[in-house]
Amino acid sequence: MKYLLSIVLLALIGFTSPERTITVSAHDWGNVPVQPDLSWAEQVGAQRVPKSDCIHATDFGLKSDTSVLSTRFIQSAIDACHEKGGGTVIIPSGVYRIGALFIKSGVNLHLSKGTTLIASEDIRDYPEFPSRIAGIEMTWPSAVVNIMDAENAALTGEGFIDCRGKVFWDKYWEMRKEYEKKKLRWIVDYDCKRVRGILVSNSKDFTLVRTGFWACQILYSDHCSVDGITINNNVGGHGPSTDGIDIDSSTNILVENCEVDCNDDNICIKAGRDADGLRVNRPTENVVVRNCIARKGAGLLTCGSETSGSIRNVLAHDLIAYGTGSVLRLKSSMNRGGTVENIYVTGVEADSVSNVLEVDLNWHPKYSYSKLPVEYESREIPAHWKIMLTPVEPKEKGYPHFRNVYFSHVRAKRSKCFITASGWNDSLRIENFYLFNIRAQVKTAGKIVYGKKVRLSEIYLEVEDKSQVRQEYNIDSKIEISYQ
Repeated sequence: MKYLLSIVLLALIGFTSPERTITVSAHDWGNVPVQPDLSWAEQVGAQRVPKSDCIHATDFGLKSDTSVLSTRFIQSAIDACHEKGGGTVIIPSGVYRIGALFIKSGVNLHLSKGTTLIASEDIRDYPEFPSRIAGIEMTWPSAVVNIMDAENAALTGEGFIDCRGKVFWDKYWEMRKEYEKKKLRWIVDYDCKRVRGILVSNSKDFTLVRTGFWACQILYSDHCSVDGITINNNVGGHGPSTDGIDIDSSTNILVENCEVDCNDDNICIKAGRDADGLRVNRPTENVVVRNCIARKGAGLLTCGSETSGSIRNVLAHDLIAYGTGSVLRLKSSMNRGGTVENIYVTGVEADSVSNVLEVDLNWHPKYSYSKLPVEYESREIPAHWKIMLTPVEPKEKGYPHFRNVYFSHVRAKRSKCFITASGWNDSLRIENFYLFNIRAQVKTAGKIVYGKKVRLSEIYLEVEDKSQVRQEYNIDSKIEISYQ
């Protein structure tokens, strides 16, 4: 579960426009049985942008004064711009305190250079509505900036959004202490309502350019661009489950030129969890991530653990990881279900990461599996508890599948482990993993277990503890590694 805390917004890069197309270069995956068809990657990202006609929020009473809540002034300007057919709402340089804002169709909310939006720390300033949080649909507070059921909307500029999340971090850690005593670790993330940074939901042709709880969640949306944002969720402490960018049951998404420093997954692909995710059954597919930097965090690129609706067609290239958990991380659990397939990652420079590649079908059991303690069985429980406790039936429907992963041209130094990749058993293996042209300096080599058609070629490892990659229960695989 992820929650934003501080988002930095720096220099303007530019829009994705109808005239701009994405050229997919001929990436090198080595000697694979079939070269991947990546033609789908040419159509991702926003296809339209709002009109350039300008409205100034100062005309609606906005003043740089943090002693008052400026939400109503900015929202009035957004509403007026929408009603007249769209355009750009300009927030001038200054410091403004806000609650939830809602960008509407045709509107570009532009934060000028020198603009700071400070989020209210009062959760009552974020009205609740039905949403999806960490894989299940439930009522949740609105984000600081919301784009709901909109088309052709944008958030741009050289400004700064400070989401002031520490109050929610502190609330979570106190609740978690009590919940763990009661054996309720599995539900605390859902009971502790916290405010996201930017939410794009049920929207199309959204553009996020250089703006700065998921710091940014793209949910149930199509043709969205996230370009040039800088996210820093490690200001003043380390918040619980603070992701950077989450792409959740959405399609045709472009993420580029971003820098993410957070306390959980940096750029994460999701598609719902457990019975509720299987009910919704909406995949995330056709995602391009390029020219991005990950600093602290759990994974430069993560798929999961919410895999129920399936994840497919993800291309990530020209990336840098500094001190990140894993370069590529695939995770799920045995009640999620779904298939993660056609994942392509190439051209990565990594320094001081925990794992170059991490694959886990049974991630974080204390969080992943819900069980109601006996003392609660006779009590009335909240609706979202019941959702979390709904079993996946038959249980085989909850088994996740990972296949068709291409990972090439990676350089890693001062890292802990090269690979930790495991299937579940003889009948549930990780399948068709192709690793090519990787050079890594690591403390330990790691393991590959229960794989099928795993191919490693031109892999060069410098291993501090002199271990070699442990191979167990793999079939129809060819693993060639040079140890130095």
